[in-house]
Amino acid sequence: MKANFSNTCLLAVSLSAFLILGAQRVAAQGPAGVGASEAAKESVHTPHSLNPIKWVKKDKKSEDSSTSRADIEKKLTPRLQAQGLLPAGSNAKEACSAFTALNECLAALHASHNLGLNFTCLSAAMTGVHTNADVSSCKVADSEKALPLNKAIHAMNPEADAKGATKNSEQQAKDDLSSLGS
Repeated sequence: MKANFSNTCLLAVSLSAFLILGAQRVAAQGPAGVGASEAAKESVHTPHSLNPIKWVKKDKKSEDSSTSRADIEKKLTPRLQAQGLLPAGSNAKEACSAFTALNECLAALHASHNLGLNFTCLSAAMTGVHTNADVSSCKVADSEKALPLNKAIHAMNPEADAKGATKNSEQQAKDDLSSLGS
């Protein structure tokens, strides 16, 4: 019985030593397969992250820009008033409250100014949101379905070049935002 117990202990110790040494040898070999030697060289010398989130390039504006929409609207208000896009008693925050994207609101402001359209009607047509403002005279604002700028322009003024006006007003909105550095 002593011989059987000692044989079992010897077998257990040798098996554990074999597994430990074998694991060390496998770990020292690195990756296996075609191109394994190249992969082992690159993994040792390059600090490439294995986290796939870090593989995606980030937009520098989103990292560097700590300016909130309210701050941008506050800076835009005097500029828009000077251009005649907003009346003197109004501000960009109130005018753009129905819009989810500020650039869409600015494009609508420019389009309404350039084509002589009612901004309240254009805003209601683009957002589908009816504010406290009177939209009873707006023929497009009857629907709660949001329209893109070009379709809203065409619905309000079928004779206008909706595509060209949209392109022009979107560029003006982009210029307004880039002049603020946002």
